[in-house]
Formats: sequence, C-alpha cells, structure tokens
Amino acid sequence: MAGVILESARTSHRDPAQAAEHLISQLRGAEPTFVTLFAARSYDHLELNRAIRARLPRARLIGASTGGEVDRDGIHQQTAVLGALSGDFEVGVGLTGGLKEDALRAGEIAMRAACDQLGTRQADLDLRRHVGLVIDDGFQQKKEELLLGILAKNQGTVLVGGGANDLHPIEGSALIHADDQVIPNSALVVMFRTEAPWGALRSHAYQPTGKRLVITKVDESGKRALEIDGRPAAPRYAELLGVGVDELSFGMPRGFAQTTVALKVGREFFIRSPWLPLEDGSIQFANYLEDDTELELMSLGSMAEATRAFFEDELPRKVKNPQAALLLHCSGRHLIAETKGELPALSQTFAAAPPSAGMNCHFEIYCGFHINTTLTTLAFGSDD
Repeated sequence: MAGVILESARTSHRDPAQAAEHLISQLRGAEPTFVTLFAARSYDHLELNRAIRARLPRARLIGASTGGEVDRDGIHQQTAVLGALSGDFEVGVGLTGGLKEDALRAGEIAMRAACDQLGTRQADLDLRRHVGLVIDDGFQQKKEELLLGILAKNQGTVLVGGGANDLHPIEGSALIHADDQVIPNSALVVMFRTEAPWGALRSHAYQPTGKRLVITKVDESGKRALEIDGRPAAPRYAELLGVGVDELSFGMPRGFAQTTVALKVGREFFIRSPWLPLEDGSIQFANYLEDDTELELMSLGSMAEATRAFFEDELPRKVKNPQAALLLHCSGRHLIAETKGELPALSQTFAAAPPSAGMNCHFEIYCGFHINTTLTTLAFGSDD
C-alpha cells in the first residue's frame, strides 16, 4: 500500500531563525523527505532558506515568494507556510535561471535535471506514476515559452503550477527556492514518482454563457487583441457585455473579471483572461493569442461555493483518501473576492481541503496551458 501525507505549519515571525524554529516546532509526524516553503516577498528568503535547511538537512526543499500564503486555515498575508511531505514518493528537482532571456531553454534544462535525478529520460516517463509541479517567476510573463521547453520531449507529461509572486502584482518581484538556491528570473520543475493515488486538478467559478467571440487580429506581441469579430476589440467586448469601455478593466465589478473568456478543449474550459482595455481600442490579455481563435464568454459564479464543492466533492472523488495538497491559487481570485467583499467566505472554504500548503500565485499552469483566475492543485492520497 502506498500513500503520501502532508503536515503544514505557518508563522508570522519575521526573524528567519525564529520563523524556521516556529515552523519546525509545529511538525508532529515523520521526518519529511520533501518540504515546500511559501513565504511573503518581504522575508529575507535566503536566510529563511538556510535556517530551515539547517533544521531539516535531509529534506529536499522548494519554495517561492507569494502574493499570499494558503493552508487549511485560509488565505494569509505576510506569513510563511511550510508543507512537510513524507511517504511513498521520490522527487527530482530542476531549477534554472535566465527565464526572461530564453524561457524555452530554461524549461528544457529544468525538466532534464528533474528527470535525471529520477534516473529516467523524459520521453520514457511512466505517466501513471509521474507528475510535475512547475513554479516560474511570474513577473517575467514567460509561461507559454517555458511550457514548450518543459514538454519538448513528452507532451503528455501532467503538470500543475503557478508563478512565484509578490503582494505588488505589477511592479513586484519574485524569488524561487530549490535546495540551497534562492534566485529570481528562474523556473522550477519538480517531478514526483509515486505509486500512491494522485491527481492534477483545477477549479474555477466560471460558467459558459453560450456566447462566443473571435479574436480576429492580434498585435506582434501576441498578447494584445486589436480586433474582435472584425471590430476594434475593446468596444466590441463592451458591447457584448452591455457596459462601457471604461467599465472593462479586470478590477471593475461588471468588467473582465465578471465576464471573461475561455478556450474550449473538448468539454473543458481553460480561462484566458483579458486584463486591460487600452486607449487605442485594443485589449491587453494575460495569455498569448492567435488570429481567428474562437473563445467562449464565461460568467463568474460564486467562488466560495465552487471552491467548497471542489474540495468536498471533486477532489476526493478523483484522489483516493486525499492526505496532501499543494495549492496554486490565482491572486486574481483574491482580488475579485476582496472587491466583492467575499474574501472571508472564500478563505473559509480551504478548511474543506486535505492537509495543504500553497500560495496566491502569478497566473497558473495546467498541463500545457497557461491559465488564469483558477485554483490548480496537486493532490496525493493513500490506497490504504
């Protein structure tokens, strides 16, 4: 019988040594073989890394700066959350810099390193027993190119992930940990090999409206829609929503956050968030776009209800006896909930999760997709 378990600990101590001591003192189970550290950007990450490694010298360590920290007690800010995993699994860890300069190469290098540590080629991965976690410097905006590199040798590799973050989502900066390294402008790949039950899952609160639009013209950057349905993008999107262009911005109550768009693949909807209407009538998107792409208009429901249903129904249905979850929660969801006065209700839903550790991240990854406004989850269980 195989299983993976997770213990979480949280601290608000600012001194790295005190924070590490407080985190480790909360652990009661077996000595972990793998730990995750999700901490506010305001911490001295290098010193916190050193303090934790000094106290858990045999454990592999990965981590990131955050836009908020997540555990079963909810969503927090200006804290550090530790996830201590033990059980029947092996890990390979690859971290590489130079994400901004050559994201495709960074993905190839990080993935190769992770697979090499497991003693296998990526092309030979048993996809029933291997799953990957990806954390990138979200501020570099390089997820699509990074994923091309990560998946170059095996496009079927299952991945979940999200971007290292900061409380300042536009002008902030991010750090990523791997063992004794703590670096910016980087990408991390962790490959797990296990016989235990596992699931790579995602949840969002949007429902299809039955309406569609076509991105008919994109600029050279690939992230700015110039035309929708053959017309200037922002006025056309506003017309579809029945609002003014000045109401479209992501933080506005009737704008992009309330009615977003998604790429439909089979029966699945992958959120592709518009972000900002620009003065020339175009729309800045978070994702790469292509001319003549048809997207579904999606309407936001209750994030609290959808998240609770995910933890109470979907996750245990797909992962037997769930005992561990690594959570990559979009900072955009936090912003929406805060704007609507629904943040306490959303935060409380995490009590229904398995033992968890995670962060508010800078956009999300699910398999080969860069997605938005989504909770992505890597969950492990037990077949006992």
